[in-house]
Amino acid sequence: MEQLIIIVHVLAALAIIGLILLQQGKGAEAGASFGGGAAQTVFGSKGTGNFFSRATGIFSLIFFVTSFGLAIVAKNKAEVQANVGIPAVVEQVSPDLGAEVPVVDDAPSDVPEVPEQ
Repeated sequence: MEQLIIIVHVLAALAIIGLILLQQGKGAEAGASFGGGAAQTVFGSKGTGNFFSRATGIFSLIFFVTSFGLAIVAKNKAEVQANVGIPAVVEQVSPDLGAEVPVVDDAPSDVPEVPEQ
């Protein structure tokens, strides 16, 4: 299921990029109103803005929904894998303060001796 959502997500992203690149800027409409190339457009003089705007909106909605779906899938996967490989916490009992602690005098020490003054 996750793979299908990722594929739709990537295709929606590419469609949004392509549709945005195909749209004309706001300044291009002023030249078209004076007879500059309105007959050469595929969708007519007014149809380009509506078609590309609607298509961009639809693919943006698909992109949002797939983003939300991927977030839910990731959350569920994180909950399932949260306790994998983690051992249970074992309480450690502190030693009795009154018990004798063995001291070894023959053990070598890494701490240098401080000369007396």
